Amino acid sequence: MSRVKRGVHHAKRRSGILRKVKGFEGGRKKLMRLAKVAATKAGGYAYKDRRVKKRTARALWQVSINAAVRPLGMSFSKFIGALKKHDILLDRKVLSHLAAQEPIIFKTLVESVK
Repeated sequence: MSRVKRGVHHAKRRSGILRKVKGFEGGRKKLMRLAKVAATKAGGYAYKDRRVKKRTARALWQVSINAAVRPLGMSFSKFIGALKKHDILLDRKVLSHLAAQEPIIFKTLVESVK
């Protein structure tokens, strides 16, 4: 049987991990044992934070809607409740955009649900 040399596969796997941790600090970017751990943790944080990003965006939309409806004499919760009662199906992203970019339209919307 012929001899199998695995240097190519070893180097490929190694360079793949080191490519993932390029830009990290210290030994985490060049030492294999530290780089493996760093790459695994980074992947986990990236996965988690893709979900956290959505949560954060929704919270910011709610804050901007609340800031827009307060001067018009309503609170965020009362405004959302009134929208549901009147069967107006606009999500928070759209409402936030209206509040920031189209204040006249947003004001008429608030007046219509009061």
